[in-house]
Amino acid sequence: MTAHIFIDGSAGTTGLQIQERLAARGDISLILLDEAEKKDPAKRGQALNDADVSILCLPDVAARETVSLARANSVRIIDTSTAHRTDPDWVYGLAELNAEQADLISGAARVSNPGCYPTGVIVALNPLVSAGLVPADYPVAVSAVSGYTGGGKQMIAEYENADAGATPPSAFHLYGLQLQHKHLGEMQVYGGLVKPPVFIPSVANFPQGMITQVPLDLAKLPGTPTVADIHHTLAGFYAGSEVIELISTAEAENTKQLRGDMMAGSDGLKLYVFGDEAKQQVMIAAVFDNLGKGASGAAVQNLDLMLGG
Repeated sequence: MTAHIFIDGSAGTTGLQIQERLAARGDISLILLDEAEKKDPAKRGQALNDADVSILCLPDVAARETVSLARANSVRIIDTSTAHRTDPDWVYGLAELNAEQADLISGAARVSNPGCYPTGVIVALNPLVSAGLVPADYPVAVSAVSGYTGGGKQMIAEYENADAGATPPSAFHLYGLQLQHKHLGEMQVYGGLVKPPVFIPSVANFPQGMITQVPLDLAKLPGTPTVADIHHTLAGFYAGSEVIELISTAEAENTKQLRGDMMAGSDGLKLYVFGDEAKQQVMIAAVFDNLGKGASGAAVQNLDLMLGG
């Protein structure tokens, strides 16, 4: 059976990648609008209501406006913006969040696609908080680096030098220095934390890829767990996952560096536990593609669940 899918906002990086992925599939028919129709709320609303599932790749305000065009609560929507990620009426689209989440996504009418940075943070923290190894009030600090495609069209143009007279971008820079990043609420809610983490994101000169880093002081955790305890808990949580690969302790011990773009083009996520038992320190690193498991790949994963795949 062919599923009819509407992508609202297919001109952006996430939307384009989703459209490219779906256009090659024989089980999917895309509902396409011409340029004039894309600006017509009536045409967009018709497409939204006719589709089996619609995927919104829009800014927050526009995403809320599009959702308002749905004629019934049963109209099925995946929203890739931040507009609904902590809305209790929407199902959070991280299938690996717990044992029930994939089934919740499968039966949902409204699914909020996770943000790229929160995906890595939540994958690292949620199992440990759920198991009681990390208290909900632990002072979490996160650092992360993304490929420049996460910054949208303007940043992509800057890095790819679309304008020959443009000032070359930096090889690496921090941002979000006022600690007000829009992903903080999502990290807090689905990481199981009492307060948002201290989060410092950065951008580096590669197109696609991401690393999120969560350090832990084991001496400050209940029962003083070991590095092995952290690894064992994550191993049990993600056992059998086809998306999240927990790297073995032996391989992590022999890893000398992680490239930010090492998972570019993949929809998977590699999770590393680096530690020093003597210092009672751990650093959990999630490595993935910011446009794969961090965006377009996650949206297609959620779509397949909603279509019964």
